[in-house]
Amino acid sequence: MECKVLVCAVLLTLVKRVSSEDIQASLNANASLPCNVSIPGDKLDASLIKVSWTRDGSGVASFGEAAAGIKEGFSWNMADFIHGDFSLTVLRASLSLQGVYECSVSLNATTLHTSNLTFTVVAAPSLSVPQRWVALETESQLECYASGFHPPPVSFTWTRDGLVIQPPYQVEGEMTPDGSYTAMSNLTVWASREDQNLTFGCRVSHEGIDQELDFQLNITHLPTARLSVVPSSSKSIPLTLYCDVESFYPQKVSVSWFQNGTSLPDPPVTHQNPDRTFRTRRYFTLSSEERQKGGMVECAVNQPGVVSPISASADLDKVDPQDETPTLTKSAKAAVAMMCISIVLVFLLCFGFSWRRRDEKQKSLIVSGVILPPRVTVGQKGRVTVSIEGRRVDRVQTLWFLNDTPISDTSLTASEKGPLLTSRGGMGYYKLHTQGPLHSSGTGTQQLISALTFIPQISLHKGAVFKCQVSYIGKDTFVEERVSEKFTILSPPEVSEIQLAETGNDPEVISMTVRASHFHPDVITFRWFCQGGELSPVASQASSSPRPDFEGFFSAFSQCKLPRSELEKGAAKVWVSVHHIALKQPVTRETRGFIKRPRVSEVVDATNSSDQSLTLGCEITDFYPPNISVTWLKLRDGEADDREEEVMEGELWGPVQTHPKLFRATATLKRNTAHQGKTARRGGMICRVQHSSLHEPIEREWRNGDTAAPSIPPLVSVCWSSEGVGVFSLLLKGGHPKAKLLWTAGGPTFSPLVSSETEEIGDDGQRELRSVCALERSAVPPNPTNKQQERRKNKRAIKTKAAVTDPDAEGIEYIDEKVDGENNISRDEDTSSESEDEDEEESDKEREDNPGALHINRVDLRTGPGENEKEKLRVCVEITHPALKLPAYRMWTE
Repeated sequence: MECKVLVCAVLLTLVKRVSSEDIQASLNANASLPCNVSIPGDKLDASLIKVSWTRDGSGVASFGEAAAGIKEGFSWNMADFIHGDFSLTVLRASLSLQGVYECSVSLNATTLHTSNLTFTVVAAPSLSVPQRWVALETESQLECYASGFHPPPVSFTWTRDGLVIQPPYQVEGEMTPDGSYTAMSNLTVWASREDQNLTFGCRVSHEGIDQELDFQLNITHLPTARLSVVPSSSKSIPLTLYCDVESFYPQKVSVSWFQNGTSLPDPPVTHQNPDRTFRTRRYFTLSSEERQKGGMVECAVNQPGVVSPISASADLDKVDPQDETPTLTKSAKAAVAMMCISIVLVFLLCFGFSWRRRDEKQKSLIVSGVILPPRVTVGQKGRVTVSIEGRRVDRVQTLWFLNDTPISDTSLTASEKGPLLTSRGGMGYYKLHTQGPLHSSGTGTQQLISALTFIPQISLHKGAVFKCQVSYIGKDTFVEERVSEKFTILSPPEVSEIQLAETGNDPEVISMTVRASHFHPDVITFRWFCQGGELSPVASQASSSPRPDFEGFFSAFSQCKLPRSELEKGAAKVWVSVHHIALKQPVTRETRGFIKRPRVSEVVDATNSSDQSLTLGCEITDFYPPNISVTWLKLRDGEADDREEEVMEGELWGPVQTHPKLFRATATLKRNTAHQGKTARRGGMICRVQHSSLHEPIEREWRNGDTAAPSIPPLVSVCWSSEGVGVFSLLLKGGHPKAKLLWTAGGPTFSPLVSSETEEIGDDGQRELRSVCALERSAVPPNPTNKQQERRKNKRAIKTKAAVTDPDAEGIEYIDEKVDGENNISRDEDTSSESEDEDEEESDKEREDNPGALHINRVDLRTGPGENEKEKLRVCVEITHPALKLPAYRMWTE
């Protein structure tokens, strides 16, 4: 007992080991599932251990507590338990015994070892080609079956005389009730006489092992059949038919009879008489040599139990006389006479009408259908053709119609590269062709080819048909008319490159967009791929049948999104294929998998003391791919505005590779300022960087150091008119470049206003910038009805220049809201009516006619709880300038 306790203590100190492995075995072979436990010493007391084997959770074998059991199909050696070997043997492995086996070994309820084994049975396929008969010079199908294999898939290859005629391809197969798989491969053959003695093969690869079944084709020669009738003297008796079948192989053949598509039953060999006896009729055909021999012919009838057969004989010279002169009976002679008279009468009638119908026969025409071109593509010439055959086609004329509109030759007036959308009543480009008449050999007929060349246009030919009317020259009525089928106009899409952009709500996601335009019809397919895997577009207009544009063409786009990390790590490669019926091959656009946005520094300047030249530089780093574009734009000197004035030519040093997938470059611009005046040196420059990873270009602005702040007055000037319109003005003197002003007004909160600025040169030579803002205050929210009445009532205008120069000048009239589409600020009304939109359109039109009109802003102030309580009006103007570190503000309070 002390020894057992000591052994238990040693085993408990061991670390429990859990392992997992895969075991494969061939079908019907024995397989060993290992389960070994390392123990100290040489032997282990079997009475202290407990062993169990399970398959997919179901018990297979167990040992312990003086009991042991194992299912049928398994075995183990319990004598090896004392050495720590608890392996299980699977007898005659079958597919039903596959699964996950678990071995558990415990000592005194303490688990010492657990292992999982995945047992798989590999079964080789058996090959068969059940049908090897094929028809000579006819398309036939060969089928090769691979059955009883496991696991799937298998690969099929077909060979002919040792050469591969169908490359290998994989087939998963279908599972059978016993767990194995069956697969089938087809081969389409067109058997020739050369294939009679050649060897064909079906090769199957499974789990790296190839099997091949070689066989030869059994070629069937198709027969020729001819049906004939045995002459009969009366229709009231049965009619005998016979069918001659010739030139067939193999010998075995069967013949079935059908009447009007319905199968006829096989005629009975014998017929039963009323007295319960039987009768039959048998046929035998003598060959021509046997018929020439003549003599006696005998028909012998054999029956069971009869020693001497019953026979009937006849002399061929009597029943089949060959040299006897035929004689006619009186009825036959009368029938022959009537037939001769009928033939003479028919001949006379035909001869009498032949002269009358001769001209009509010569005028008969054979007109083919309208032959359309195989593909009708926008901008490419197409031709429709009609063939006319007859004896007098030289007197034939043709008229072409588009639907019901006559077509004339416009090849001399219409351009082949004209607009795709013609004007109302336009016919487009058409050219008429007539070829012939062409004489055919031996028949005396002539052929005339009438063709029409046209350039397809969607606006004219979509859903249209061509008509061709054939008539004789000088005749008003047409002889034949042919109408074409409706045809589909094709226009291949113009596919853009893939555009990369950040999404608005998540900068870590990159959207890739490709656009297709100018295509017809509207069915188009985008397929996105990422390193061989197909992606699904997140947004597409191709599947929603977009509406055509004014020219009748369609456009669509497709978008796919990927994380920025996938694109920047360099492992992703994305491309899109565009499929359309007008394309012979899909159009593919590809983008590089790795992209990196560039970092652009601020523009720095350096002056060369020797030649007084100014060099501007901008560093661009950490970008990929290396293709990058830099443009320098010169800004105006601030006299009018600060937008770009002209493009300057600079230099780009690089790109230089700094890391495996990172580049840097330097953009420089050299300016010679030695001979430039002060005005020419003003302004600034913009360095614009464009890269495939940027949705919008990156811009860095450089300003000339010759900047000066303007002189800002301490107060805002205001003048109120009798109509309640206030004109606020502010005069800035000097400064460079031009300052920017923003007028706002309101009560507790401000809203932006529309203002007008003018520049002049003062008496002291300094620049003067005057900004004017006109507003009208109102304590009642505007009513659309009152607004319209008020607009119709007032018809006055105010001129900007006069108001800016002197707001108190006489004769100044103030513009009405209808005259100038006002920017009213309303806190209670969030929507506008249709009448306001119409008034704004009228005001925009009137503003174009009167560009000097000053805009009047409406400021609505709320009224407090008391009748006399209302919000105070406040007007503020914000002045920003490069020379000012902070904006300057001027306030006016009511």
